[in-house]
Amino acid sequence: MQTSKDAVDALLRGRMAEYVPLEDNPWGDTLRKWVTQGMPTNGDGGAVDAADHFGFDMAGVGGWFRWEALEPRTVEETDEWKIVRNGNGALLKWWKSKSGTPEHVDFDMSCRAVWDEKYRPHLLGDHGKRVGDVQATRENLARRRDQGKWAFYGNQFVWECLRASLGDVNMLMALIEDPEWIHDFNRVHTDMWKECYRILFEEAGLPDGIWVYEDLGYRERLFCSPELLRDLIFPYYKELVAFFHGYDLPVVFHSCGYQEPMIPLAIDAGFDALNPMEAKAGNDLLAYADRYGDELCFVGGLDARVLESGERDAVEREVKALVGGMRERGARFVYGSDHSLSTNIDYEDFVYSLEVYREVCTN
Repeated sequence: MQTSKDAVDALLRGRMAEYVPLEDNPWGDTLRKWVTQGMPTNGDGGAVDAADHFGFDMAGVGGWFRWEALEPRTVEETDEWKIVRNGNGALLKWWKSKSGTPEHVDFDMSCRAVWDEKYRPHLLGDHGKRVGDVQATRENLARRRDQGKWAFYGNQFVWECLRASLGDVNMLMALIEDPEWIHDFNRVHTDMWKECYRILFEEAGLPDGIWVYEDLGYRERLFCSPELLRDLIFPYYKELVAFFHGYDLPVVFHSCGYQEPMIPLAIDAGFDALNPMEAKAGNDLLAYADRYGDELCFVGGLDARVLESGERDAVEREVKALVGGMRERGARFVYGSDHSLSTNIDYEDFVYSLEVYREVCTN
């Protein structure tokens, strides 16, 4: 039987695999809850490694380098939360003991003049110090390779960096009113990404592939028009994908929210797979497989609300319908949820869903 690496690699390179691989992502809060519900613990009392415990075929091993211009600093802090000025000038309020999207408080980078004067100069030149703990990345890569898993590096890219620097309002206005600023921001960050990954590849080694994490949509809509994405964002995706393909590395594109209007752009940019096809946002994975199955592998797609319901009959029905439907279409597919696994999911219900998945895959 194929190893995890071989199975995932085949799917991302346009071939079929001997089985349907598995990938998912429990929140840290979810793992802490699952420990109280029977998930085994490690020596420190936390949950054991999820990829090992559940048998995920894909595993992240590094690639999250420091992309901000300056060092972040904490401005205010309580027992429950802290307000941090990130290195690109955004003031964000974070929970300290649980996961969640930060509250947007203030954004210093409100115009191009601020970008040019205060932040851009610090994003040029030698990026070696940004890469982080190369030794840890090298060791993580070696461990996953020994396990036979498909090991990847991952990071956000220009869209998420824009949002985390300008804030949604400033960014969306700039897309329309100052596209040259957007191009300059994306040019600087793309050059940085390529240099950081060159260093990481040389010093830690080549992974099996790459994930690019960008959330372009919400419920039934993209955050901006496909035309703006085509002109201002996707040229840099295409350049980055070509860079990774130059190292013979497949690339998975992660985008939460509604995806259909941008799928042709993702295909044109050269992405090899799409994740996670969030059902509650309006995505229909089986329809995407019919339309785009010859051009993309799909990673994810099971409606996480079914897992959250705890209804075993519904879980069994939906897992069988999804896996069976993708197999009937001859689609290249890695099974998983349509979003990360929230605290609304109980441990035993998730374990049951994997039992159904494995039963379907062996029949």
